[in-house]
Amino acid sequence: MKTINEIRNITATQEYDKHFWNAMRLKPDSEMAMRDAMDSVTGTYFTPTAGEADLRKVVVRESIIRPLATNLKKYQGGSVIWAADSRDYASFVPEGAPIPGFDVEEDFTRIRVGSHKIACLLKLSEEFALDADFDLKKYISERMGKSFAYAEDKSFICGSGVNEPFGLLHETEGAEIGTAVSALTYDAVIDLFFSVKPEYRIHATWLMNDRTAAALRKLKDDSGNYLWNGSTDTVLGKPIRICNELPDIAAGAKPVLFGDFRYYWIVDRSPVSMKALKERFAMSGRVGYVAFELLDARLVRRDAVKAISVIEESV
Repeated sequence: MKTINEIRNITATQEYDKHFWNAMRLKPDSEMAMRDAMDSVTGTYFTPTAGEADLRKVVVRESIIRPLATNLKKYQGGSVIWAADSRDYASFVPEGAPIPGFDVEEDFTRIRVGSHKIACLLKLSEEFALDADFDLKKYISERMGKSFAYAEDKSFICGSGVNEPFGLLHETEGAEIGTAVSALTYDAVIDLFFSVKPEYRIHATWLMNDRTAAALRKLKDDSGNYLWNGSTDTVLGKPIRICNELPDIAAGAKPVLFGDFRYYWIVDRSPVSMKALKERFAMSGRVGYVAFELLDARLVRRDAVKAISVIEESV
């Protein structure tokens, strides 16, 4: 069985790229030429290096969370990553004085990462698949990249940790509660802002769905000034991103997140693999393309991102 590095060396070659896309166009004997880069678990073939790069670009472009998060690759090795639990240390040292030592061993937490599988099935007319003038590479990259991005974002927000990552809204592994309120008010937004430590506010972002953003857009202070800066689309100087996987404002919900999402780590565990399925859809004149990616994600510092929690108003 080849290592992932050996497989990556194979998928980086022009010869493999040619055989892979010939196989996607249903040309005979192409799959046999790719057998050394086959995923024995799924029966699919790892995408060529250039093709995967194109697909990953689409995923990042279409994703709400990936551009905000820290993206890592851990294709082989153990299932533990180390996350720093404190600020880094620095101090001024007089000329000739010894450099102070800092005991940082206890400042790291072992975080176990899994390999959660996302599957994507794309169906295409066989006529297009066989048409040499049809840009099959671009079509598959665009369609599958968007599908992966949408599935990822849903899990990055709502994931239970069972067969999917822990999402940012998870009760024990997600964002901490910054403030609990019965309604979204000007003061509630201010309280959430200052519940996040200053070092996490530097690169902080607001995250909410469209309906919550519409409600926040209308909030004013006692002098009639809007909290939302319409000219810069910021609130208290920080940008707003819309993610409709977040819930509406309702009792029991956490409709607004604020903080430094770089502390949400997304760990890709394997290159994307793919295979054409001709026989399965032959009766309908179509070709199926199935693809898999393996990943996990964790919020490594829960206090880096805080949430507004909506509670029922007491009678």
